Amino acid sequence: MSNSKTTAPTKTVRKKPLLERIGTYWQLYLMLLVPVVLTIIYKYIPMYGIQIAFRDYKSVRSMWGSEWVGLKWFMRFFSSPNCVRMIKNTILLSLYSLLWSFPIPIILALMINQLRFSKFKRTIQTILYAPHFISIMVVCGMLRIFLSPSGGLINLIANTSIDFLSEASAFRTIYVASGIWQDAGWGIIVYMATLANIDTSHYEAAKIDGASMFQRIRFIDLPELVPQIVLMLIMSAGSLMNVGFEKVFLLQTDLNKATSDVIAVYVYQQGIEHAKYSYSTAVGLFNTVVNVILLIVVNKITSKISEDVSFV
Repeated sequence: MSNSKTTAPTKTVRKKPLLERIGTYWQLYLMLLVPVVLTIIYKYIPMYGIQIAFRDYKSVRSMWGSEWVGLKWFMRFFSSPNCVRMIKNTILLSLYSLLWSFPIPIILALMINQLRFSKFKRTIQTILYAPHFISIMVVCGMLRIFLSPSGGLINLIANTSIDFLSEASAFRTIYVASGIWQDAGWGIIVYMATLANIDTSHYEAAKIDGASMFQRIRFIDLPELVPQIVLMLIMSAGSLMNVGFEKVFLLQTDLNKATSDVIAVYVYQQGIEHAKYSYSTAVGLFNTVVNVILLIVVNKITSKISEDVSFV
């Protein structure tokens, strides 16, 4: 008898045609159709209005009746005296917010994950989540009260009478610090969900091997968080130029415009207050294009870096 083993022929799986798959799982495709249609209606069809940025739009003439002026409004924005200041302030506010606000939720999630008492853990999470549900209007009102030169909490503690909101040098600190207080707790949700899925046997084995708390964080927690950190970084970088309009607008004064004059507020002023629709659309379109470019660049960089990240 021959000792040679005969291998069974491999069975190739035939991929069903698209129409056949749709017919088989038509319920799922029908459910998918709803968000696709809504996305097309509310996200893609409005892009038709982008051409306003290239026309001298007059409401009485309609869009097609308005004169095509090409890059006229873009050139006007780039030649305006405050253009450089607005771009600089927008980038710096967003960059400072990213640099200071991005690591805080990661640190908080790692610290809360080390708590062993579940009731205390839930209490801390609730306290951190709560500020996220306060409206921007209320937050700005609280900031004006706390930073008031007459009777403000900060001035009472420091025994001073400084009008912080009138100080251009203090605006970025106020903006970033209030953003951290309001959104840091909400930002830990994704990281806490990831840490909750880690097998507890890894921690038990690490303790048996004599690993300290910081070593467990370094070799167990952080490697699990890397994909989420990269994803959140890409999403944050994609909105780098989108400074929160409401907070800046509500905290802006004539004395702090040197650091609070940003593109979002300028678009609102030109488009709504002065009815310069074409000009404001051009400025907003420039802001969006910069965001898309930053998103692509950061996505490429982080995808390469994440492959080489190691905490060993």
